[in-house]
Amino acid sequence: MAAAALLRWTAPGRGASAWGLRLCAAPRRRLTHGAGSPGGDNGNDSAWTCFPLGERGVLRVRGPDSVPFLSGLLTNELPLPGPGTGTTPPSARAGYAHFLNVQGRTLYDVILYRVPEAGVDAAAGFFLECDISVAHTLQKHLVFHRIRRKVEVELCPELGVWAMLPSTSEVHRAPLQEKAEGATILTADPRTACMGWRLLTPKESSALYLVPGSRHGDLRDYHRHRYRQGIPEGVRDLPPGVALPLESNLAFMNGVSFTKGCYVGQELTARTYHMGVIRKRLFPVQLCGPLPAAGIAPGTPVLTESGKAAGKFRAGEGDVGLALLQTEKIKGPLYIKSSESGHVALSASVPAWWPKATK
Repeated sequence: MAAAALLRWTAPGRGASAWGLRLCAAPRRRLTHGAGSPGGDNGNDSAWTCFPLGERGVLRVRGPDSVPFLSGLLTNELPLPGPGTGTTPPSARAGYAHFLNVQGRTLYDVILYRVPEAGVDAAAGFFLECDISVAHTLQKHLVFHRIRRKVEVELCPELGVWAMLPSTSEVHRAPLQEKAEGATILTADPRTACMGWRLLTPKESSALYLVPGSRHGDLRDYHRHRYRQGIPEGVRDLPPGVALPLESNLAFMNGVSFTKGCYVGQELTARTYHMGVIRKRLFPVQLCGPLPAAGIAPGTPVLTESGKAAGKFRAGEGDVGLALLQTEKIKGPLYIKSSESGHVALSASVPAWWPKATK
């Protein structure tokens, strides 16, 4: 797949040295380094900015039937263990996927983490990172489909999620080595390299103590970054039962397999992919001009210069966001009607990390 080929270097061991960092052997021990103490105001000396994602929750799925159970519900292959040999890199620690309904529309977007193996005979287990507002709903969804499977589904409120982005365009660190020690998992973000790294760790631990050369970031900056890159995340960006996975660029984000076995919602997704006709996509957008005090409401129509419908605004942070737009209309002038400020100009862009064929 073109997207997989374009982004193949994002996985550890595939030339990702520019994103390197080293996790300390004792996760709860404070590190010292020349740039200052973790969490201090290191300014431009900080190599990494760490964002605690309190709006993301974690579930754990484990048991001897975990793999076939999740495979029948998720759009993607599971991140399974498998050591690399020769030119073959080791399998990824994390993966990205959606749960779909029977109509092929997205219910929940998740990042899956393979739980560290406790032994050769240990049953497979996975952490599922999701929007915390639907964590209980996702748990019920999984239990409903469990039937006779030997699987346990439990919430993990003791775990926290961190996103780590480089503070500068180039980070000079040792090559990354993924870490999985107990409940702490450090791995590259499986969606695209521009989203940096992901860290799961007990809430009493801090990424600032685990990642050398890091500083605490403002969560709004994280959201502005991912909106500029066109990355949807959570129910605001992917309304359950509304968003279509391929219109949400799931294939670009390494989140769907077209060679795996059947899963709920596969028929429409596979048919759309093989027909090759995706008339609308989520695009990153920039808003220009005075914005309403309450912001732009989700679902607000986006119009062309002549007043014809071009799509709908989905979600945003300040003057950046995402909009579901007709691909043939993104190059012309676009705007949104606002009761407070008249018209708000809107410009869409194609992210640099998308496959070249789509540009």
